[in-house]
Amino acid sequence: MSKILVTSALPYINGVPHLGHMVGCLLPSDIYARYMRMKGNEVLYIAGTDEHGTTSEVGAMKERMDVQAYCDMYHARHAKTYKDFNLSFDFFGRTSSEQNKEITYHIFEQLDKNGFIDERVVKQVYSIDDGMFLADRYIIGTCPHCGYEKARGDQCENCTKVLEPTELINPKSAVSGSTRLEVRETKHLFLNLPKLEKRLGEWIKTKEPFWPDVAYTIAQKWLKEGLQERCITRDLKWGFPVNKPGYEDKVFYVWFDAPIGYIGITKQWADEKPAERSWKNWWLDAKDVRHVEFMGKDNVPYHSITFPATLLGTGENWTQVDYLKGMSYLTYEGGKFSKSEKRGIFAEDAVKEFPADYWRYWLMSNAPEGSDSSFTFDLFAGVVNKDLNGVLGNFVSRVLKMTSSKIGDAVPAGGEMTSAEKELTAVLQTRINDYFRYMDEMEFRKAMNELRAIWVEGNNYISITEPWTVIKTDSARAAAILRVCINLIRIFAILSAPVMPTIAAVMLQKLGLSPEDMPSLTGFDVTKELDALAPGHPFVVGETLFERITPERVNELKQKYGSKK
Repeated sequence: MSKILVTSALPYINGVPHLGHMVGCLLPSDIYARYMRMKGNEVLYIAGTDEHGTTSEVGAMKERMDVQAYCDMYHARHAKTYKDFNLSFDFFGRTSSEQNKEITYHIFEQLDKNGFIDERVVKQVYSIDDGMFLADRYIIGTCPHCGYEKARGDQCENCTKVLEPTELINPKSAVSGSTRLEVRETKHLFLNLPKLEKRLGEWIKTKEPFWPDVAYTIAQKWLKEGLQERCITRDLKWGFPVNKPGYEDKVFYVWFDAPIGYIGITKQWADEKPAERSWKNWWLDAKDVRHVEFMGKDNVPYHSITFPATLLGTGENWTQVDYLKGMSYLTYEGGKFSKSEKRGIFAEDAVKEFPADYWRYWLMSNAPEGSDSSFTFDLFAGVVNKDLNGVLGNFVSRVLKMTSSKIGDAVPAGGEMTSAEKELTAVLQTRINDYFRYMDEMEFRKAMNELRAIWVEGNNYISITEPWTVIKTDSARAAAILRVCINLIRIFAILSAPVMPTIAAVMLQKLGLSPEDMPSLTGFDVTKELDALAPGHPFVVGETLFERITPERVNELKQKYGSKK
């Protein structure tokens, strides 16, 4: 058994996540955590809301709320959305917690003591009309490198280059749209990344065989361009006040304390039951922990460069990321998700339209792993109708109804195994081994293709053996075939559980089982599992597993969620 620490990018508190956020980090991390638990590993899966910075101040101002109350409201809203999406966090915390403050202060003090913190007077953009210094991401303009017209002052999401707000062409305030901006001097603290560049580069080289291209390429691009000092303080009120004399009126930059939030949230989890849990067993001198992290490509630089450098600079043995799964973007009907323009379906609305498992399967079947992928309602309906309803749902319904009507509501007895079952066993074992390999490697699209192929093998088997015909002349042989098919339903439920936990539970329930009855996926033997449900074991036919999505429903959804098509 291994200790697996699973984290994903912490979602900003403002607004609600859309499907792109779900598939970019949250959903794959959940599926991986579930799968690792099913293999018998000790898994700690933590997440939380990223709550500091101008994002929260501006959001609260727009909604005329106190910032703390604003964050409380959205934290609860995020938590509900993720629960509705069946995300299985061991703990869902907050970066604004006292635990995160404590650890942030400690890490900063270590960096300062080790000579990696510099004081500098800098020129920063001040919005006259807003009456405030603007955080880098709240200044927008044209990128000087690629010409993208909506680049932010901290980074261009189009070419991923890190920017200073003063580099933008035709800058304006993202808060008010005002162009009345001026540059003023202010004193700040910087993390001296150049001093850590050599150590960081050596550390990243150890990850080359293990990180996917999206993450490794971005990290190498930053190193090749040369690291620059990064400001870690801001002229704001909402955040952790800087624990250094002369800087008490400033707070830590959200991108300094937010990644530390992984550790702080783990401490929140541990503090709930201190007699049973230790956050240090996962984060400090924890040599037996494998840390796997999931995030969209726009967050990769901070988690492959800035945060690892921060931990290295302390001189302490913090748990670093072992595998960073970077994702590209999911587009919506050929464009971007936009709450303000009412384009795109957001997670809390998605689960009101269809059960979460529909979305979970579609998103992972179309995960933007190597390049961007696009969501359309036509594609969504096609996959639900063909894969879920037509392949998996049809097999389950067909087998249970046939057995119930022809033989009875229990696993039938009688009949010998033939070459058809031997061939099925061999093919299934190969496909299941491939499915596990892809899941281990976090190649989710390939894993979903293999999962579907496993379901197809069940349909192929029943089509070849034709129990509805055989039963007319050889009832014992028909019983043997249907006994195999019912055991296939159990196998399909077990293999589908990381992706579609609710549907898997319903399938098991039809067989008088629960998720607690599922075996470990380690050493999964198809021969044994095809004989797991003995003759006489009861089942119920129950309701169909999936709803077919009609063309009329697709058109209705397009109209409702701002499709251009």
